[in-house]
Amino acid sequence: MLMKNLAFAIAKTIINGFERHIYLYSEITQTAKQRFEQHRWRDIQLAAKERTDFYDQRIDETLATLKEGFAIAELDDQLWKLVKGCYIELLSKHPQPELAESFYNSIFCHLFEREYYHNAYIFVQSTATRLDALPTPSIYTSYFPAEHGLFKTISNIMQSRNFSVPFTHLKKDINTLIAKFRKQADKTHYKLSDLQFDILDSVFYRNKGAYIIGRVISPAGETPFIISLLNTEKEGLFIDALITEGEHMAVVFGFARAYFFVNCQHPRALVEFLSRLIPHKTSADLYSAIGFHKQGKTQFYRDFLNHLDNSDDKLELAPGIKGMVMSVFMLPSYPYVFKIIKDKFSPSKNMSRDDVKGKYRLVKLHDRVGRMADTMEYSEVAFPKERFSEELLQELNTVAPSLLRYEDDLVIIKHMYIERKMTPLNLYLAKATDAQIDSAMYGYGKAIKQLIAADIFPGDMLLKNFGVTRHGRVIFYDYDEITYMNEVNFRVKPEPVTEEQIYAAEPWYSVAPGDVFPEEIATFALANNRCRQAFLGHHANLLDAQYWQDCQAKVAKGVFADVYPYPEKSRFCYWQTG
Repeated sequence: MLMKNLAFAIAKTIINGFERHIYLYSEITQTAKQRFEQHRWRDIQLAAKERTDFYDQRIDETLATLKEGFAIAELDDQLWKLVKGCYIELLSKHPQPELAESFYNSIFCHLFEREYYHNAYIFVQSTATRLDALPTPSIYTSYFPAEHGLFKTISNIMQSRNFSVPFTHLKKDINTLIAKFRKQADKTHYKLSDLQFDILDSVFYRNKGAYIIGRVISPAGETPFIISLLNTEKEGLFIDALITEGEHMAVVFGFARAYFFVNCQHPRALVEFLSRLIPHKTSADLYSAIGFHKQGKTQFYRDFLNHLDNSDDKLELAPGIKGMVMSVFMLPSYPYVFKIIKDKFSPSKNMSRDDVKGKYRLVKLHDRVGRMADTMEYSEVAFPKERFSEELLQELNTVAPSLLRYEDDLVIIKHMYIERKMTPLNLYLAKATDAQIDSAMYGYGKAIKQLIAADIFPGDMLLKNFGVTRHGRVIFYDYDEITYMNEVNFRVKPEPVTEEQIYAAEPWYSVAPGDVFPEEIATFALANNRCRQAFLGHHANLLDAQYWQDCQAKVAKGVFADVYPYPEKSRFCYWQTG
């Protein structure tokens, strides 16, 4: 009985830590609406950074409470099996059981060694499915346009969001919205009595936008959609875009975007609803997108273990030029790459492993504006040794032996990052047509411009440090040299005057730390003439130091460029109803 009481007390302490996390998380999420209405763009960025840290802070607090209140040293087998059982009971009617399980896993894995990371002690498999028999919580409202007409129904949907800021031209926006629906969505071409609108009760907030998400149900099936709202900052709100194409909806929820602020007490139900709207997004993708990135990690790892069990290909070095800081490998059948920090870097890289970790953390906390890949950070990851190619295992043992150890038939990697697989831009361009080169170089320059507008200087802008997604977007993914814009001094390269200066092997002018000469992009990144010409046709100003200085000044004043997660042509201002 004493052990049962102790187990319950430990389980209760852990669930209390999780409840505090959810309370604080919900509190900052609920205020997203106010920040959007008051166009407090800087505060939105700060809130996003703060919220991303919440989970780790609550883990640290809970660990401190456990260590202070219970003399936890070596694992007591019987006790911790009881703790898990008590915890399951505490979750029997919890609205976020899957999140609470992940929180428990995090606590346990901080307390004990990897040898205990199996289902007897932690939630390797979720038990939340036991709740499937319970009624599905209501997370959306259904509207029937036959009752009030199409215009009035859409007006009611907009007004029911209860914004404190008025719409500037709601009648005009609704008429444009209806016209775009008719043009874009064939499945909605039915009489009103055959249509039903299911609209998520939660508005999705991110950066300068708010998003209403739902579906139209007709005899032809479902039409998912996203309605984008913006704030003029002076006159009020307006509808900016209607997104109905699956590819474009997927980009809105893409891995290179900041996490949404979504006030929802039943995230599992929300993820299940979204997965029907965007079917090729995994539950891991969606949990991360709505702000629960730790749960995204949990779901991803479960998916990966399942993939390993159902595949037989071997892990191998990723294609492309080997990095000076990171070693990258992949499983050909899986759409992700695995990155580990080398023990020793090239002499040109004046940094430590902790410095690199700091850069990846910066990206995690920053607005990625659709141009920086999100990464998942893992510790103590076990891979079957038989799944490594000989070449890869030899490479890892050479460049990062401190991060590897062997346990029976397993290879344990102490620390690693996992990132969405992309085609390195230099490899993509090598096989590209002229049209593809033009599009890719436009995307390359656009990526740089959007990063610097978001207060990120990429550092190393070589083509190999950018990737091309399956959507054709160019994404930056090499973070070891990124920094903030105010830490860089953009200069014009002095013109040589004397013959000695003209033929000097080294710079004859002084170069201080942080000095950058934008014109050198053409020298180092654009050696191929076809690529250079395509780049110059779109982004010649990126070779001009003055352009960078102007961007630097705007960022310093808190002026952030508008970055839309959908094509410009989707915006209402580029489309006429008549």
